[in-house]
Amino acid sequence: MSHVIGIDLGTSAVKLLLVSKAGDVELEVSKPYPLIQEKSGYSEQDPAQWVVQTIEGLTEVMDQFKGEPDQIEGISFSGQMHGLVLLGESNEILRPAILWNDTRTTKECLEIEQLVGAKKLLEITRNPTLEGFTLPKLLWVKNNEPELFSKAKTFLLPKDYLRFALTGKLHSEYSDAGGTLLLDIKNHCWSTEICEKVGIDSNICPPLVESHALVGHLTKEVARQTGLSINTKVFAGGADNACGALGAGIVSAEDTLVSIGTSGVVLAYEKTKDVNVDGKVHFFHHAMPHAFYKMGVTLSAGYSLSWFKQTFAPDVPFDQIVNEAGARKPGANGLLFTPYLTGERTPHGDSSIRASFIGVSSTHSRADFVRAVLEGITFSLRDSLDLFREQGTPVHRIVSIGGGAKSKVWLQMQADIFNAPVVKQANDQGPGMGAAMLAAYGVGWFKGLDECAALFIKEETVYEPEQTQVQQYEELYQLYRQVYEQTKQLNQSLAAYR
Repeated sequence: MSHVIGIDLGTSAVKLLLVSKAGDVELEVSKPYPLIQEKSGYSEQDPAQWVVQTIEGLTEVMDQFKGEPDQIEGISFSGQMHGLVLLGESNEILRPAILWNDTRTTKECLEIEQLVGAKKLLEITRNPTLEGFTLPKLLWVKNNEPELFSKAKTFLLPKDYLRFALTGKLHSEYSDAGGTLLLDIKNHCWSTEICEKVGIDSNICPPLVESHALVGHLTKEVARQTGLSINTKVFAGGADNACGALGAGIVSAEDTLVSIGTSGVVLAYEKTKDVNVDGKVHFFHHAMPHAFYKMGVTLSAGYSLSWFKQTFAPDVPFDQIVNEAGARKPGANGLLFTPYLTGERTPHGDSSIRASFIGVSSTHSRADFVRAVLEGITFSLRDSLDLFREQGTPVHRIVSIGGGAKSKVWLQMQADIFNAPVVKQANDQGPGMGAAMLAAYGVGWFKGLDECAALFIKEETVYEPEQTQVQQYEELYQLYRQVYEQTKQLNQSLAAYR
């Protein structure tokens, strides 16, 4: 039987899925790599490690694969957005990649607003300037490492560098390029106007292709190392959120995606680029042809829970602390949590704000704190959903993927706080499945990605909102919304002591 491989280049590991023509995940391999955090606010990785671990992962897949190499017809990619990989004249890596969660670029964000203008930036890119995006990182290197920057010939996003290393072909694609602040969404090209205004040569931007585009084949050396065929077709792939949407079946306006990983994402399909989001949420190309999506982001979603566990319950399994929290009533016995551990993106766009527990008393147990953390993360995601609703986007059903879909307690909590049915899928593989779907579409198995989704994506359970808890959470959410404004100035003052 024919197969494809989806490669998801995440922040902590690369995950590889071997998927059959029937949409079954037959093998899953994950290979980790470390973060480099030399200073507070810095987050980097060595791109060479992405390549080493991916080749090891592909080799492991082929060692376990029982078919012939030519039966793997295609490979495609998903990857962490916004990261900056700088390449020199011979396409060598010039410095470690600066990642999406690096926050050193506040000065450069202000510089971009001054040079381009906030209104003009929104008009061209449909997104405001934020520390996580790629253009501020380019300017930071230009400002702080000018000698190194003078050697830069090309920049690539993380998964595009990985694909280059496997094929020798330099490309980017539209769903990832939208997260650079350099893409002209309306005209479907890099913005020479922005490049000129910030003093960057537009030739540093790589050629653009569609997410499903065939960009080449594996090099002979990679084929030799992994056991794959040099005839295996390689497709461009997409940004992790675009591929996560594909892998969750978000191929029409019927469903909205909530993805809870390290960060949290709320994503809605849009069929036209003319939607006015006014910079309040992100707006990017979908990995589907001629489609777009808008997206809100909670920076510390699952990270808030893992932080709490590591800090206060390092030896207790996740399932246990979540089940303890599930035994508590909505409101966590009068305790609120705002998940702003590393700042917040939607709706506040504030890198200085920090998390809060409000209402702590001596009567609170660990279970109350965990319940408050789960509710706080979900309230933060509700912020984005409410923005969508205010902008006229109907929220019919929500597909929940990631860590938030692994717990019945959390799934029901989402249904109650969002006041909408929440769907758990039978094969929650997220971005890796989306990458595999792009390969499946690219090799010609399906006429469209919607046809692919109809076969590959299967529902397991639908959680309906319980109206008594919907009302309780509505009251709590209105209290939650007050915390940001009442702690904003305090956190700005405390920043000097961090």
